[in-house]
Amino acid sequence: MFQPLHAKRLNTALLLLTLCTLASTASAAVDEEQAAALGARLTPVGAEQAGSQDRRIPPWQGGLSQSDDRYSDPFAQEQPLFTITADNLDQYADQLSPGQRALFKRYPDSFRMPVYPSHRTVAYPEHVYERAKWNATRAQLSDGGNGLKDFREVFPFPIPQNGLEAIWNHITRYRGEALERTFVQIAVQANGDFTPVKINEKVTWPAYLADTPDAEKTANLMSLFIQQVQAPARLTGDVLLIHDTLNQVQQPRQAWVYNTGQRRVRRAPQIAYDAPGTASDGLRTTDNLDMFNGAPDRYDWTLVGKRELYIPYNSFRLASRDLKYRDIIAKGHLNPEHTRYELHRVWQVEATLKPGERHVYSKRVFFIDEDSWQIAIADHYDGRGELWRVAEAHEFSYRDALVPWLTAEVLYDLQSGRYLVSGLTNEEGQGYDFTPRYNYKDFTPQAIRRLGH
Repeated sequence: MFQPLHAKRLNTALLLLTLCTLASTASAAVDEEQAAALGARLTPVGAEQAGSQDRRIPPWQGGLSQSDDRYSDPFAQEQPLFTITADNLDQYADQLSPGQRALFKRYPDSFRMPVYPSHRTVAYPEHVYERAKWNATRAQLSDGGNGLKDFREVFPFPIPQNGLEAIWNHITRYRGEALERTFVQIAVQANGDFTPVKINEKVTWPAYLADTPDAEKTANLMSLFIQQVQAPARLTGDVLLIHDTLNQVQQPRQAWVYNTGQRRVRRAPQIAYDAPGTASDGLRTTDNLDMFNGAPDRYDWTLVGKRELYIPYNSFRLASRDLKYRDIIAKGHLNPEHTRYELHRVWQVEATLKPGERHVYSKRVFFIDEDSWQIAIADHYDGRGELWRVAEAHEFSYRDALVPWLTAEVLYDLQSGRYLVSGLTNEEGQGYDFTPRYNYKDFTPQAIRRLGH
């Protein structure tokens, strides 16, 4: 159940005093005594180490061990404990988001959630745990929460004090030191028709570059990203390059596009916020990718509290190399024969559009997995305040690289009956490669010009 951060009603004077205190400390790191809980009462990245009182959520015991057999399902023999359907929805409603409940009402005859035993499988390399503890007593928000300072690499706020700190943990969470991934993105029409779009992406972070570029180039740099559509032919050609910054108010996201037809590179400042996402058929915004990315400055953020939720987890079945995309994609939603849900604790973070700011989403509610800081569920509301889109991240651990991430993210449009699924690699060989080492020069306008030829 939901556990509010402030359980007692405060009188006006005390409330004002509390707000003043929060305003003065919102950007402060925790002290050494608080940080000592990491690796003890808390996991090294800040989750509750203990299980739930009813034992449905187990204690964290280090997560899955590293294995070269990435796609082998350690839980293949398990059967669902029960299945949530439109008929028994009320029995489980307290542990579902409004968006999840809406999916049952939108597709009462076909949408269901098979619920399996919960396993806390998240595990990171030791250096990630060390960085999280280092950051806990040093990292701070800057410029009203729109940037970070005194921060190293990952998880700046393992013990978050507010909503902005929690969402920054998602934005900066560990996804390897560098990677190249080839996956498909599929816009599924209301009648179930679809055409896979094959996409290649390369990503790295400044701390893991093979070379040492000038400090001026990386001082405010958070990540480097290249994206190229490889199929179908009608969508191929353009190459997108993004330099994401830690403080996008101080220095906005830098984006360039190489256009094959024009044979030139041009700046693309519109690749941000609610601009349409690449090859998404209008089904996602730019900042929907990876459940949320980019600058948080257009929203006011609130850390509501922690609760238990049924979320997609340990999605080994969905990642199976034995499945074809036609096995996974169904009319209205993913085929529930291949999905897996578990009960886990999540942080609830609400983002409300600031007065005077513009975005197609007036409100977004994020449910962030406590073990990985990955957004598991996101409910999106339109300008009228109506629930519009529901996103799910189907969590998957890349055990060969100790990278908990996802095998698919799905964005359901409740109004149109269409949905977008991104990240599937079932027919793409390895899919994700975490072994590349990149130089800074690999992420320059000159580099994407070469890729586009």
